[in-house]
Amino acid sequence: MSKTALIIVDMQNDYFPGGKWTLDGVEEAAIKTARVLADFRQRGLAIIHVRHEFPSTDAPFFVPGSDGANIHTSLQPTDGEFQILKSEVNSFKGTELHALLQREDITNLVITGAMSHICIDAITRAAADLGYSNTLVHDACATLGVEFNGVQVPALQVHAAFMAALAFAYAEVVSTDTLLSGR
Repeated sequence: MSKTALIIVDMQNDYFPGGKWTLDGVEEAAIKTARVLADFRQRGLAIIHVRHEFPSTDAPFFVPGSDGANIHTSLQPTDGEFQILKSEVNSFKGTELHALLQREDITNLVITGAMSHICIDAITRAAADLGYSNTLVHDACATLGVEFNGVQVPALQVHAAFMAALAFAYAEVVSTDTLLSGR
């Protein structure tokens, strides 16, 4: 029998207003993530909080031991929820995430968090490559605008491009309302 887990990636203080690396739409993504989190808690399903800390104190954000590296107060883990600490973009690399999912017989992942074009992209692709069935909640993810070769790409377009790519081959990409209405 397949089991489902919610994975909340990098919803940490530095990504919120007042942090070192504020993302566009992060507060709305946190509200949507909190709705999904409440649903998983109510149904007694597995919940995994992934938190990123860079290995060095001269990091641009998520400095080890800093308040900015802490999970945002609106999404704090509770007793019985799993926590994974990572130092890489890919939540599987150098962590016990895959072993945890296997031990708990998890085959289906619901993914939320940040940043859409970096860590969300990496975990979704890696999970699919490892054989997990992924549901990515697009409005419960946040990112920021980027620049490449002199071209400014607004956050909304960055997010849309990555969600479209992931929807093509790596995940079912749905809204919070769609996810929760199917429960």
